[in-house]
Amino acid sequence: MAGHSKWANIQHRKGAQDKKRAKIFSKCSKVIMSAVKQAGPDPEMNLTLRYAIDKARQVNMPRDNIERAIKAAQGAEGNDKYEEVMYEGYGPSGVAFMVAALTDNRNRTAPELRKIFEKAGGKLGTSGSVAHQFERKAFFSVSKEDADEDRMMEIALECGADDVTEEADMWEITGAPDVFSDIRDGLIKAELEAKTSEVAMLPTVHVAVADAAVAEKVVKLMEALDDHDDVDQIFSNVDIPDAIMEKVVG
Repeated sequence: MAGHSKWANIQHRKGAQDKKRAKIFSKCSKVIMSAVKQAGPDPEMNLTLRYAIDKARQVNMPRDNIERAIKAAQGAEGNDKYEEVMYEGYGPSGVAFMVAALTDNRNRTAPELRKIFEKAGGKLGTSGSVAHQFERKAFFSVSKEDADEDRMMEIALECGADDVTEEADMWEITGAPDVFSDIRDGLIKAELEAKTSEVAMLPTVHVAVADAAVAEKVVKLMEALDDHDDVDQIFSNVDIPDAIMEKVVG
């Protein structure tokens, strides 16, 4: 699973099948509210809020819900103080994980995540234990059905992106975090829908997992982390072949 978009697609599939929309929307609302409290309610001036709104739209969160979260953050409902924390850890076969969370209580969140890692045969690491294996990038994925390689390369160059790579049925566009808005606007101008758009921690090295039993443990760890109320984003350096992934995910 070298492509970051593959995990995003798994999340989307699992989310549609297994999760209640209310829980997904609740997570999005918390991220939006935190962004508003950090830098205000205008997404044109607050890029963190813009990322959060984009992410909410990707899971089909209604506009009314988004606007309600923005308003709530400015009123009495927005008094909860959430802290952004990046947790690092290892899963089965030494697969590295970085888990972005929003928490109002580190003393609660850390032990709960530690338990999730240990149950999966992994462990929660210390700060810096796996961060050197990742780099922060603006990340977008676009279906190959919507554009050919030449068009994607042209758009990427115009927007200041670093690279366009191929991953199964998707094009993956990456760039420096500060060109996120430029890439996003370029795709909108080209009338292309981004299946994934976020500032992500992308792995610089990958851990290949070709054993179906180990792959299943890694995916279950991802799903357990994703199911935690405080977890916002999950990044991993696992590389699972498509054939094995199909067996695991079904």
